[in-house]
Amino acid sequence: MKKALHPVICSCGIMLLSLFTSVAVAFTIPERLVYDISWSGITAGTATQEILRDGEILRMVSTARSAAWLSAFFTVDDRIESLMGKGSGDFPLGLPVTYSEKVHEGPTRRHKLVTFNHRQRQAVVDDLLGKTRVSFPVTPITHDSLSCFYFARMQKMEPGTSFYVDVFDGKRLHNTEVKVIGRETVKTGLGKFSTIHITPILKTEGIFSKTGDIHIWLTDDERRIPVKMRSKVKIGSITATLTGGSYWPEKK
Repeated sequence: MKKALHPVICSCGIMLLSLFTSVAVAFTIPERLVYDISWSGITAGTATQEILRDGEILRMVSTARSAAWLSAFFTVDDRIESLMGKGSGDFPLGLPVTYSEKVHEGPTRRHKLVTFNHRQRQAVVDDLLGKTRVSFPVTPITHDSLSCFYFARMQKMEPGTSFYVDVFDGKRLHNTEVKVIGRETVKTGLGKFSTIHITPILKTEGIFSKTGDIHIWLTDDERRIPVKMRSKVKIGSITATLTGGSYWPEKK
């Protein structure tokens, strides 16, 4: 449970950018999503995911905090931020410029900054705690493990198909497959939702790390809002369920 809490609460941010697939949706910006996190039915924490415009930049922020009972012996207090450049044409979202990760999970601490140079096909990783800097080769369409989630929501998803995206997790570059399982109805405290069920095949350390089978349910409409996420762990499972936020278009 300990290793799996942050990957689920920060929001399913793995996924895919497919430059060979046409854009299907356009979610609302700004948008804020709030989740309750449970472990085998027991409340374990809360999470938020937000995207805002900041001039020519899109700012994505994902946070995760453990519940009081869990914090008494294993505190989770994480913040992940991705800054994405302006896109163009059929792809209004650009590529990530920087990715920062500040993680506090029990005894584990991480604070790193990744700076992308897509033209030079390079990502520079600054470990702000260890005071080190390392460069890694990436592809021209590489995303971090948060920004790629927003691209995923813009793709056409047909049951039985898969998407692929190059994701750099701060240590390695992975070509990640996301399988589209099918259309399902999901019931939450907010009501019933018609959803598209997807599952990423993950090898990264980011939003979802190697914690077992991961399943994500997105609303089957133009917003592709993630209403539920579930990950199996060694004992039981971790579930993130949408409980609120501001994600509907503003009335004109």
